[in-house]
Amino acid sequence: MVFELPALEYEYDALEPWIDAKTMEFHHSKHHKTYTDKFNSFIEKYPELFKKSAEELIANLDSIPEDIRIGVRNHGGGYANHKFFFNLLRKDIKISGKIAEEINKTFENFEEFKKKFSEIALGVFGSGWAWLVVDKAGKLDIVKTSNQDSPLSSGLKPILTLDVWEHSYYLKFQNRRADYIDAWWNVINWKKVEELYKRALKTI
Repeated sequence: MVFELPALEYEYDALEPWIDAKTMEFHHSKHHKTYTDKFNSFIEKYPELFKKSAEELIANLDSIPEDIRIGVRNHGGGYANHKFFFNLLRKDIKISGKIAEEINKTFENFEEFKKKFSEIALGVFGSGWAWLVVDKAGKLDIVKTSNQDSPLSSGLKPILTLDVWEHSYYLKFQNRRADYIDAWWNVINWKKVEELYKRALKTI
């Protein structure tokens, strides 16, 4: 079964004024769709791989046939990363629960966590992503990846991410990545992050 472009669970203008509708439309219907289509074009060479999820494929890149491995890494990563990112966007959901407690424990307080995460996102050279992950010991960590690479490939379990490719913010913020990062803090679906955190702990 081919990979399909996931529908958003909200309208393109649902994140206004923090992330504008036009950016969301282009980001989802153009960029995410292109990754989806190209990902399928590589997997079609080995149809048996359609039996696995995109996340399983990305987590086990060494098992991918060599002639499509880079394509799966780039376009499968783009497919999976965007699906993950869009599912973590909502307005007016405050952080609470176990994830709030663990962030305060790991990073001293939320403001320190926010500062560190923002610095890492701002420091991604060129295109890439910033991530909050659960490591193999069950601890929280902040990492960055280049291009469409995923922490899944390193055995980490992502629970939050920020896309810092220019296409995710250029229409509204031009080259002002810092302003985009500041805006993003207002549209995090912390309820979903909490669910992902609890799920990750169960698999440690």
